[in-house]
Amino acid sequence: MSMSAMRVVIAVFPGSNCDRDMMVAMEQLTGRRPQLVWHKESTLDPVDLIIIPGGFSFGDYLRCGALAGRSPVMDAVMDHAARGGAVLGVCNGFQVLTETGMLPGVLLRNAGLNYVCRDTRIKVAETITSPFTSGLAAGSELTIPVAHNEGNYFASDDDLAKLEDNGQIAFTYIESDIHGPANPNGAARDIAGIVSANGRVMGMMPHPERAMSPALGGSDGALLLSACLEALAS
Repeated sequence: MSMSAMRVVIAVFPGSNCDRDMMVAMEQLTGRRPQLVWHKESTLDPVDLIIIPGGFSFGDYLRCGALAGRSPVMDAVMDHAARGGAVLGVCNGFQVLTETGMLPGVLLRNAGLNYVCRDTRIKVAETITSPFTSGLAAGSELTIPVAHNEGNYFASDDDLAKLEDNGQIAFTYIESDIHGPANPNGAARDIAGIVSANGRVMGMMPHPERAMSPALGGSDGALLLSACLEALAS
């Protein structure tokens, strides 16, 4: 299957603010505009990739991602994942995936208690087989921006050990010459992204859709997303 034939869906919630950015990024890479699906839809046609975008779904009331995680569309997303379908959650989307239990752990308030919006340097970890990392060399580094208030990944010591032992940590924050702490939010073990036990679901806090061109400050996001799409299309 070619990338242009891929069927990509982006779920949209009240308060989402990166759905259009992700739509433009996907269209740039595939030449085909993905479908935007409103949160009240409870069924989806067969798709190759579902993306839960960043933003402030439902205004971040209750907890970040808590209300979105109980929206009708998430039943369809979980059915898709249960069949081995691929799901990518970015920033608020990562929070939604933890709220539904599709990924372990939780995203807490940033350690500095401030909203953080800047570039970060992340390293690709050696993971289990996953379309989200298989096209990226383990140990390679990417510059991807973050923009969040609750990106502090937390899990029990046992769960963190399992993530490491099972190769489920996808990306970690690393030192660089970028101004500010390497770890922008205090995340346990510098975790910037993780994958599910079968590698088919990934959540990450950095925003690859905001790093699609040197004109926008960098193109490492395009590298990451195109590698994912190529792996899914193969």
